[in-house]
Amino acid sequence: MDLNKISFFAMAKKRLSWLTQRQEVLAHNVANSDTPKYKARDLKAFKFEQLVRRESMQLNMDVTHDGHAEGRRKRIRDFAEATERRPFETSPSGNAIVLEEQMAKIHETNTSHKLTTKLYAKQLGLISLAVKTR
Repeated sequence: MDLNKISFFAMAKKRLSWLTQRQEVLAHNVANSDTPKYKARDLKAFKFEQLVRRESMQLNMDVTHDGHAEGRRKRIRDFAEATERRPFETSPSGNAIVLEEQMAKIHETNTSHKLTTKLYAKQLGLISLAVKTR
């Protein structure tokens, strides 16, 4: 059974991928907190509603009647980065990293990662329960 064919698992996998990439970008921001003229970067927000619409377009439906429409597969691009245009604080060297802000974002990302992982595990548990009861 390929779990990637189940839309929930595909969306959860994309969410985890986004969270992983965001954690890397935020860690890079913290690592460059003393670099002159470095500006904080972050990933564009993960819009769950848009992903649901895209994922629903990726379903491959079986056509059992001439009047049925077929689903189309589309590739979702990697997540885009965004640079903060107007930083809240800037040091005399031009560095715009606020460590407290970055740490709050890292904590938020970590919490979201744990939640997504727990949802993924719960869905796997439901599938295994359904298989066992057959």
